[in-house]
Amino acid sequence: MSETNLPFDEKFVIIKQISSGEKLKKEIERSLTNPQGFWDEKAEAIDWFKKWDKVLDDSNKPFYKWFKGGILNISYNTLDRHIKTRKDKIAYIWEGEMGEIKTYTYYQLYQEVNKLAKIFKEYGIEKGDRIAVYLPVIPELPITLLAAARVGAIHTVVFSGFSSEALADRINDCEAKILVTADGSFRRGKIVEIKKNADRALETTPSIQKVIVVKRTGHEIEINSNRDIWYKETIEAVEEKTYVPPEPMAATDPLFILYTSGTTGKPKGVQHGIGGYNVWAYWTLKWAFNPTDQDIWWCTADIGWITGHTYNVYAPLSLGITSLLFEGTPDFPAKDRWWAMIERHGVTILYTTPTAVRMFMKFGEEWINKHDLSTLRILGTVGEPINPEAWKWFFKVIGKEKMAIIDTWWQTETGGYMIAPLSGIDLVPLKPGSATYPLPSINAEVYDDRGQPAKTGTKGFLIIKSPWPGMLQTLWKDPERFKQTYFGRWENLYYTGDYAVKDKEGYFWLLGRADEVLKVAGHRLGTVELESALVSHPSVSEAAVMGKEDAVKGEVPVAFIVLRSGYEPSEELRIELIKHVRATIGPIATPDEIIMVNKLPKTRSGKIVRRILRAVLIGSPIGDTSTLEDASAVDEVKATYEKMKKKT
Repeated sequence: MSETNLPFDEKFVIIKQISSGEKLKKEIERSLTNPQGFWDEKAEAIDWFKKWDKVLDDSNKPFYKWFKGGILNISYNTLDRHIKTRKDKIAYIWEGEMGEIKTYTYYQLYQEVNKLAKIFKEYGIEKGDRIAVYLPVIPELPITLLAAARVGAIHTVVFSGFSSEALADRINDCEAKILVTADGSFRRGKIVEIKKNADRALETTPSIQKVIVVKRTGHEIEINSNRDIWYKETIEAVEEKTYVPPEPMAATDPLFILYTSGTTGKPKGVQHGIGGYNVWAYWTLKWAFNPTDQDIWWCTADIGWITGHTYNVYAPLSLGITSLLFEGTPDFPAKDRWWAMIERHGVTILYTTPTAVRMFMKFGEEWINKHDLSTLRILGTVGEPINPEAWKWFFKVIGKEKMAIIDTWWQTETGGYMIAPLSGIDLVPLKPGSATYPLPSINAEVYDDRGQPAKTGTKGFLIIKSPWPGMLQTLWKDPERFKQTYFGRWENLYYTGDYAVKDKEGYFWLLGRADEVLKVAGHRLGTVELESALVSHPSVSEAAVMGKEDAVKGEVPVAFIVLRSGYEPSEELRIELIKHVRATIGPIATPDEIIMVNKLPKTRSGKIVRRILRAVLIGSPIGDTSTLEDASAVDEVKATYEKMKKKT
């Protein structure tokens, strides 16, 4: 594999925050030298009904068991243990798309969770049963998860933007007994028919016995009197100070199943346990962002994804902090919605995606400058590698060159952060686009094709050499696929499926999925590298690169780009961008085509749907567009590409 052109030596030193990193190095060394002793100590931070007999049982690799013999309940750790000390502290501030605002104190949240837990028990839910959740980001979503955990049920959240087919597949795979959904949700001022989607799914899901429906929009829906019950009416019928004792759960019992797409075949049901996940969630948030009782934490992720599970529910509530939840989109009803919310609620920590950052770059700074963002003290990114240019913009325009950017790398399978700057331990100098170092106890390395450590500055496969508390336990009902997918490439080494580079100072640079690679004239090029090169040009806010078959080179890169505010498509700009990519990466990376569009097809969580762009390129059927934020983006991309082809 060839050396990668990244700004390895560029550092941003943040006044009064940066240190030499000696404290971090000592903590990492301690955790790697004696990992069991390290986690034996750290696990004391949460409450246990019975302490563990063994920190790590590795007798059946790779099915690791953390805190074996320990008994706890994560609902207790997120609620009950705070009631004496922060009963009246705000747990959640919720803002709906239409501007509604609700707050829940820890005690109010505790009461609601107990009531719903009682309803679950009345409907026959027992320890180990599965509850499916198909809700927008409304308070009832975390309440449902915590109530499920309280009675020992396993929850599986299905992102509310998914189709009825996707919902049915997931319900059937885990054989859920109850579905919690809503009549609808609001998206850009319009009603999304969530219940109608759920009803279609329920035609083929025989395991579902009851459907609990939250009234969110109030529009008319069909109610099956033998199956459907209204959430509010049922909750209001429960005695006000109902108490459901939290079910004592083994640390190794499953907490949730979260389905993640595989490169082939059906989605993978990632199964996380209770004890290791709870400990990992607690410490990763504390280490990376060091939130205090005074902070207002805003993780912008939908709870339908792992980021929302860990950093909108389990980690912040375990730490007893205040979180902001938001139902809507960043640019509705105006392009300054987020900045108005930060000002309105006094947000101090903003944790969001590079996709959102690049979108705001496109909008221009005038929308940001309308608002007082002085409460912010630290920023973070998640979901994909951040381009150095987007990092610099975030640092300068939002951070005012005073705030650290905690760029986090992790996966659904890892449970929480794996590589990130750690403001709660020791903040090292930051490099735009690098997630810095692995967290304590994370023994990460970059391997070449032969399974040997890659040379410094050379792209390779990111692997994790030893287990950690937050790791997935298995894939639901598919242990062989678990072994093959994550431990099949190199024995007892966790294969992330991501490319990375380690520079001469040991900093890690994440380069995206290893399967998102082009092979141009025998050279392997990561799409992330090409996208970063394009976004580093001042005219480009977003880029999506993919390969197109070529008779001579095998594959050639094709780029779909969105221009920043103030730039217009032109042949001169196209030529300039081609020259820029050649100068940044090399002639081998020259895009065969650059298609300039107003918007790219994205899911409601902000991820670019590259399969649609690929379908446009090769003229194949577009397929399902039900998860798209704005389906009109597909028509625009097709029209723009067809128009360009006619010209050539």
